Amino acid sequence: MSTRLGPVDQIPLGEGRAFAVDGEMVAVFRLRDGSLRALSAVCPHRGGPLADGQTDGRVVVCPLHLNAFDLTTGCSLSGQPDVTTYPVAVDDDGHIVIHLEVPA
Repeated sequence: MSTRLGPVDQIPLGEGRAFAVDGEMVAVFRLRDGSLRALSAVCPHRGGPLADGQTDGRVVVCPLHLNAFDLTTGCSLSGQPDVTTYPVAVDDDGHIVIHLEVPA
C-alpha cells in the first residue's frame, strides 16, 4: 500500500522526520544529496526516536544510546536487532510516497 506523506521540502536536507503510516511509526530521512531513506522510527534497544538521530549519508545513530543502523538495509551496526526499511520516493508533484507491505 502506497501512502503520500506530504511535500518533500518539509524535511530539511540532512534531517529526518517521523510519520505515522498505517499504524507504524516510520522515519523518513532526506539526505544531503537529496535522496530519501525510510525505516522504522523506533530504535529496538529502548524505543529511541531514530528520526531525531544523526546521519552521515549511510548510517543513522539513535540519539539515546548511540546505536547505529544502515539507512539502506536497516542492519544494525552496533549489535541490536535490525530495523525495517521501506521503499520511499518523490512523486511528480514533489510529495513523499512510501510503500508499506500489507501483512498476508
